[in-house]
Amino acid sequence: MYYQYSRSEMKPFFPTLYFNVFEMGCGEGIFSKQLNQDNIQALWGIEPSEEASKVATENGYKVLTGLYDDCVDNLPDQFFDLVICNDVIEHMVDHDDFLEQIKKKITVDGVIVGLVPNVRYYKNLRDLLFKRDWEYQDAGVLDRTHLRFFTERSLKRCFTEHNYEIQKVEGINRARGFKAFIAIMMLLSLFTWGDIKYVQFAFRIRKTEQ
Repeated sequence: MYYQYSRSEMKPFFPTLYFNVFEMGCGEGIFSKQLNQDNIQALWGIEPSEEASKVATENGYKVLTGLYDDCVDNLPDQFFDLVICNDVIEHMVDHDDFLEQIKKKITVDGVIVGLVPNVRYYKNLRDLLFKRDWEYQDAGVLDRTHLRFFTERSLKRCFTEHNYEIQKVEGINRARGFKAFIAIMMLLSLFTWGDIKYVQFAFRIRKTEQ
């Protein structure tokens, strides 16, 4: 399961200071090990799994067990200065609604940090272009539970359409070693396809005044 990963690669995306944290899909609370515990005053999470919720509670989370739509009204308004959405948005039926609703829960200077799969990752692109295939899997970019797919451009457009300031969007978890397909596509595209090297895009966004 994705919530079993500690996601240490997300630390560079944290803001300098944060006190009240909300993690969407907190799982067992493993990601909290990456946070600066000295500053945290409140640590909330929403998690659909009752078993994982119990473990997260033991790890210091105030957990609301259930789906986001069922729990969102129980989150305090204008309270969180850091919202975490790792491997979450791609599973949502209506991510647009989430991006609007969550604004009510964030402070003026609060940010959302998270990551999503890169649908243009070279393995996926290779299978689509040359094998003419799009096969869902148990994990990865084409996880069979994914409902939304993003490129770097479409992710940025999504945030802009919902009036978020994009502070940082970067590819992470780069493909290891020399990959002939990547080299060929980079040459053919005059080095404009650098994004295909990355499994995911990590981001930090901040709501703007409307």
